[in-house]
Amino acid sequence: MKLLSKILLPLGLAAVFAGVASAQQKELTVGSSATYRPFAYESPSKEIVGYDIDIIKAVAQKAGLQIKIVNTPWTGIFAALNNGDVDLIISGVTINDKRKQSYDFTAPYFEARQLIGVHKDSAIKGLKDLAGKKIGVVTGSTGDDIASREFGKTSQNIKRFESTPVAVSELANSGVDAVIGDNGVIAYRVQEHKQLKTVSDPNFPKEYFGIAVKQGNKALLDKLNAGLAAIKADGTYARIYKTWFHAEAPVLPAQ
Repeated sequence: MKLLSKILLPLGLAAVFAGVASAQQKELTVGSSATYRPFAYESPSKEIVGYDIDIIKAVAQKAGLQIKIVNTPWTGIFAALNNGDVDLIISGVTINDKRKQSYDFTAPYFEARQLIGVHKDSAIKGLKDLAGKKIGVVTGSTGDDIASREFGKTSQNIKRFESTPVAVSELANSGVDAVIGDNGVIAYRVQEHKQLKTVSDPNFPKEYFGIAVKQGNKALLDKLNAGLAAIKADGTYARIYKTWFHAEAPVLPAQ
C-alpha cells in the first residue's frame, strides 16, 4: 500500500502541475470592434488588422500569452467582458474615472484627444459653437460623454450611432452638423470625404487609451502591463506607432 502511495503521489503532483501549465496556456479572447480604422478594422480577407491589433499581438508575445481576436460590436463590448465572452478589450477605450469604477486598465498605449468633424464651409470653431446643432457621436464614447455634459444627455440634438464610420457618413450626407470622436479615427474617416474637415478645440483634454480587463483580474493585468512595458522599452511600440500614424510616438505616462 505504501509503495502504491509513493507511485500515485508523484503521478498526482504531475497531474496538478500539468493542469496549472494548461491553465497558464489558456487562449485568451480579445474583444475589439473592427470598425475603427486605423485602430481595428477588417481587411478584404476579413482578417482583423490595425494599430490596436498590432499592439496587443506584440504585448501578448512579450507576456507569453496566447490570444484570439474577436470582432465585438462597440455597443456590446463591455457586456461581453462582464459576461466572460471576452477576457480583455483593446478597442480605442479611453481610460476615465467612470470606467475605472467598473474595469481595470493597463498603462496607456495611445495618447488621444477629441476632434470635431464638420463640413468645410462650416463656421464651427469649437464645442461651444455646437449649441443648437445636430451632433453625431458613438454611443457610450468619450464624444458622447462630452456632448451629454455640455448639452444634456437627453438633448434631441445629440444623435447616437453604433460606429464612427456611420456617424461620419451621416455628416457627409448632412444628417448632422458635426461629429465628435477620437482623433485618430475622425481624422482618418474625414479624409475619405473631400467636403469635410476637422476642428480641434484646445479645451479638449489629452486622453489615453488602455487595455481593459475585469476589475480585480490582477494576474492578467500585471502580465499585460509587463508586455506593454517591454514593447515600449525595446522600440517595438515606436515602430508600430510610426507605421500607422507616420509620426514619432509620444512619451506616455507609466500608469
